Formats: sequence, structure tokens, C-alpha cells
Amino acid sequence: MAGVIDIWHQPFTPELMKRCYVDDEEQRRVIEWWGLGARVKGRSPEEFVADMDRHGIARVLIPSLQIRSFVHQRMQWAFEPDEIHAIIHGHPDRLHGLYGINPYSRMAGVRALERAVRELGFVGAHIHPYGFELPVDHRRYYPFYTKCVELDVPVVMQIGHSAEAMPSETGRPLLLDTIALDFPELRIVAAHTGWPWVEELIAVAWKHPNVYIATTAHAPRYWNRELVSFLNTRRGIGKVMYGSDFPVLEWADSLEQIRKLELKPEAQAQLLEGSARAVFKF
Repeated sequence: MAGVIDIWHQPFTPELMKRCYVDDEEQRRVIEWWGLGARVKGRSPEEFVADMDRHGIARVLIPSLQIRSFVHQRMQWAFEPDEIHAIIHGHPDRLHGLYGINPYSRMAGVRALERAVRELGFVGAHIHPYGFELPVDHRRYYPFYTKCVELDVPVVMQIGHSAEAMPSETGRPLLLDTIALDFPELRIVAAHTGWPWVEELIAVAWKHPNVYIATTAHAPRYWNRELVSFLNTRRGIGKVMYGSDFPVLEWADSLEQIRKLELKPEAQAQLLEGSARAVFKF
């Protein structure tokens, strides 16, 4: 099915939305700060897919998120792959899981990653590094990167600053340089545009064939002009892909903002669909 691919959308059912944004005090503060309370009521899988159809969304990727609180030194979100599989399994051609990596889970986590891909049909891995206080090129992540190469699946990781109460240095784009050199076969999707180090991320993505940029959580009207130029020219066409990080962005508004950028047709097609199809092998 042709259409837009959203490479990062949070778990969407009422129960899981409540766990994410109501029950957790720190995440609830962010939702209140950004005025997103109306977006976290949740939908059933059937309602969700119907919304996808209304907005021309072909596929959505949903991570079994692993987010650790820096302030309280405990896990904020720790979704099991089976919880994500339970809400997506009825729509295997539309909804796909990403395995959330906890770097402290060691080999048990590596085995769980393999199970998620081989048995549950997950299409990649996902890292939110900040609360773990480990840079993304830390040795604790390397067994997971190795397994992703073995399974031939990409890893999506938040790169750039964190708006949460967490240190941002673990997500500096330049750290990807080392990972890409050590794992040239690993497809790396650097989410959240790398802001405020956008040019640094563009440089790494330009240098390495296996590094890509995702625009998750950043409204197109605010994208750095360097990013727009990159994705709209020969250097960057096929290297940048769309994602909402809902509830941060909504499909209707963010897609309309992209249309107003007046990108080259090939660049817009790669941004909204083509890049993700190539990286996730849809």
C-alpha cells in the first residue's frame, strides 16, 4: 500500500496512553507544559487504523519504549514487546513494532530483541538513551547493534537534546560516527532531527551510507533551513524520513506543513515514504 510511513508513534490505546502520560508524573508534566492533554485519550486498534486511512498513512512503527528517569533513577516506561504486539498484531501490514532497548538488560535483552523480531515480527530496535546516562556509542549497546546486524533490522534512536529532565549529551550526533564506522552494515535512524546539533547530524548522515535522519517530534514549520535544504537536494534525498512521535505531532497538521515547504516531488516522496521503505525493507 502506497502512502505515508510514520516511523515513530507512541503506543496508542487508552490503557497504554494512560500509563505513558497520566500515571507517570514526569511525562505528565511535559504533556501539560506543551498543552497536549487532549491528544492522550487513546484509540482502539480499529479506530487507529481508520484514522490512518483518513490521513493517508500506510504504516506506523510503535516502540516498546524503555525510558529511565534521570531524576528518580528508576524506569519511567518499560513496555514489554508482547504488550505492543497485542495492539498491532491484527494489522500486520499496517502496524509494526520496534524493540525498546534497555542497555542494562545485557544478554537477556539481546535474546528478547531476537524473539521480538523473529517471533513477533518487529521490524527494528529503538533507543531512548538519556535517562540511562550512557552515550549511544557505549559498549553496553554494542551487543544489541551486533544482533540488529545479524537480524538485518535497523535501530531508531533519539538523537539531539532531550526536552525531559535528563542530560542531553548522550545523544550528540557525532557519537554516531563511531557506531557507523564499527557497524557499517547497521542501518541507523537518528530521530528528532538532532536538534540543536542539526548540522552535526547532517554531516554524519552525509558521510555514512548507513546513517539516516528522522524528523520525529519536530514540526516542519520549525525545521532548520539546513535540514530542509539537505533533504531537498541530491545529497539528502533518500536520507531523511518522517515520523510524528505522537502525541507531539498530529498527522493532519504536520503533513500540511510539509506540503507548504514546496519540496521537489522526489524529495517529498522519499521523506514521506521512500526512505523508510528502503531502510525497513517494506
